[in-house]
Amino acid sequence: MTLPRRLLGAIARLRIKPRIQSNARHFFSTDAVSHPSNRVQVYISRTSDPYLNLSIEHFLLQKSPPDSVVLFLYTNRPCVVIGRNQNPWVEVNLGLLKHSNGIVNSRDGKEEEGEVLLVRRRSGGGTVFHDSGNVNYSVICPPASFDRNKHAAMVVRALNSLGVSGARVNERHDIVLDVPDSGVEKKQTFKISGSAYKLTRLRSLHHGTCLLSSPNLPLVGPLLRSPAAPYIKARGVESVRSPIRNVGVTDTAAFEKAVVAEFGAMYGNMDPEVIEAEEAEEVLDNTPIVLKGYTELKSPEWIYTQTPQFTFSTHPTDEDPRPRPPLPDDLPTDFRATMTIRHGQVTDVSGTIPLASLNLTYLHHVTNWQSKVGNEPVGKWLNSLFGVGNMG
Repeated sequence: MTLPRRLLGAIARLRIKPRIQSNARHFFSTDAVSHPSNRVQVYISRTSDPYLNLSIEHFLLQKSPPDSVVLFLYTNRPCVVIGRNQNPWVEVNLGLLKHSNGIVNSRDGKEEEGEVLLVRRRSGGGTVFHDSGNVNYSVICPPASFDRNKHAAMVVRALNSLGVSGARVNERHDIVLDVPDSGVEKKQTFKISGSAYKLTRLRSLHHGTCLLSSPNLPLVGPLLRSPAAPYIKARGVESVRSPIRNVGVTDTAAFEKAVVAEFGAMYGNMDPEVIEAEEAEEVLDNTPIVLKGYTELKSPEWIYTQTPQFTFSTHPTDEDPRPRPPLPDDLPTDFRATMTIRHGQVTDVSGTIPLASLNLTYLHHVTNWQSKVGNEPVGKWLNSLFGVGNMG
């Protein structure tokens, strides 16, 4: 395979710096990141903590010079990441996150221990799944240079340099892969990368995913399909669902190198600084702004109470006339319930069984709905919808 001539020099000069020893001066510091001379900055994080990677990213957005460009690459442990204005009870099967779900670690093929993390990022956009077969890219630049397609196209060129054909940026600014359908002239199109954005007065951020070699694709659909969604009318942003697939690149380091080379071809070659996992922890301990962001992202208040107002109703209403799925046979035949939830807290509730005790309750504080509603079948059903307690 012949690489484009303009990339040969960039790749030849590209060096991934080795791990920085603990007694060496760390480049990654507030002073270094914010120094006016650092007009082009490139970082690759080796921590798999999604809360920490997003907090480092936010730190770069806040502290890098206004006229600089920054590339940040990172890979997270299995997690579901929702957008700033999304509703986790609509977007995610919360029960499947917390219980045995078959998610595997793509590095060793073994089933991942513990729950799949739920993360709410600071940018908009839809819900995505991350694991170690999914590399994330983030580009921070001046608002005047911001373009929703420019850096997605950068990633497409990186994929092309690795021999991937059929990748392109679509009209929604996502990266898709056109794949010939055997026996059919028309090609099938799959989403391989979604993007989200955050704009401030001085800076703009575009970050996205790239599905390279995730072994968990069959499980993404169930994870991102909430059983409560048919009963909820939400004001927040709902995800646009698309068929997905892996690109087929198994060497994530080669992808990182190709993206760095393309970024260098656009803005000037810069050796990437590798932030090892131990150093990322030191950054967390020693950088107050990173610690503050990390603490916020991990808090249930951020994850759940940032949710825009929504209404849960078991039957069609004037405001939400959609037909509902049939209720379980063991529920009372006349059972009805309606709840209005604002910032994750029940502000109004009515129904055919006593529900007054739910008023002012935060949904994420409920660990078992049976004790809340005083009816075992109804409680079990609500547990299954909201992913808590005994869902049997």
